[in-house]
Amino acid sequence: MKILVLHGPNLNLFGRREPHIYGTTTLQEINDRLLALAGELGIGLETIQSNHEGELIDFLHEHIDAAQGALVNPAGLTQHGVPLHDAIKAMPFPVIEVHMSNIAAREPWRAHSIISPAVKGTVQGLGPHSYLAALRGLHDIVKSSAS
Repeated sequence: MKILVLHGPNLNLFGRREPHIYGTTTLQEINDRLLALAGELGIGLETIQSNHEGELIDFLHEHIDAAQGALVNPAGLTQHGVPLHDAIKAMPFPVIEVHMSNIAAREPWRAHSIISPAVKGTVQGLGPHSYLAALRGLHDIVKSSAS
């Protein structure tokens, strides 16, 4: 099983960007935790972080026939990423939207996700645990659909 993990704009600044919202865990630490859990679950993981929507879309396209699922934290593309939304809808595998913070409890303009209608589900508000919970859930979804 191969799962993709896409981290959107500015997420390379986890650990230093607004720690009162996102905590002090770095993106590398999140990826390390994901890789450890993926190892336990027997999952191959490929990660990308980009500040450019097109790079995230290209990554999905490049893996369209090789992946069985994806986690996507669209970050600042959550409210405006129409091309990313369309790319996710084109994928033949389930995608889970991930957010470290609870976007519904933040500024009113953050509460609406244009990405949510394109994904299987959303995990948010659990800090770095959002990623781990999403990976466990996606693993179970893919595994049960393969049975």
